[in-house]
Amino acid sequence: MTPEEEVQRQSTMTSERGPSTGDPTLRRRIEPWEFCISYDPKELCKETCLLYEIKWGTSWKIWRSSGKNTTNHVEVNFIEKFMSERHFHSSISCSITWFLSWSPCWECSQAIREFLSRHPGVTLVIYVARLFQHMDRQNRQGLRDLVNSGVTIQIMRASEYYHCWRNFVNYPPGEEAHWPRYPPLWMMLYALELHCIILGLPPCLKISRRWQNRLTFFRLHLQNCHYQMIPQHILFATGLIQPPVTWR
Repeated sequence: MTPEEEVQRQSTMTSERGPSTGDPTLRRRIEPWEFCISYDPKELCKETCLLYEIKWGTSWKIWRSSGKNTTNHVEVNFIEKFMSERHFHSSISCSITWFLSWSPCWECSQAIREFLSRHPGVTLVIYVARLFQHMDRQNRQGLRDLVNSGVTIQIMRASEYYHCWRNFVNYPPGEEAHWPRYPPLWMMLYALELHCIILGLPPCLKISRRWQNRLTFFRLHLQNCHYQMIPQHILFATGLIQPPVTWR
């Protein structure tokens, strides 16, 4: 069963339930319109939203909350809040998962690496809806440095959108199955560009915006190095190349 099929199965099973009024995370949930605007891959909004989960040691409990930019970027706000509220021994393990509407800039990438170096028991997984100024060399290097430091970075897929909708959004009762279903191709294009960044390849994805009619255009410019270095299953998923056919 594919992740998309599993998402559909779960949403069908529980589509009549909304967040329980006794849910301790209810006051920390964001509104549906906030989620849709912040995490739409084609909306190039300025605000960055962070939805996060924290799990300590072997405990099954997961702490969930959200954050936005202030005078600092949301990643720095999280780190400062985490450092001020938590004083724990370096031997204690902690798993953190971020769902970011934009990938970290190079300065935030550096701050994240410094934070993790001071807390070796912390692991971080980052899911992003969009790549922030991905043509900028410093931003690309920042993401590579994060990956080389052990941080997992992935583009959000349908399963992550559904997970966020269920666990972070104050959706109305009966609306659990109405999480936003963005075209998979947009996610694949961002995933393709993220592979280029991690592999140290030149950009292959160009994004432009026509503000008059609010249209976003994705354009690919692939070079030989892209075809040679990017994993074939990524190229197959975007339809850029076709799998070989064996004739008998």
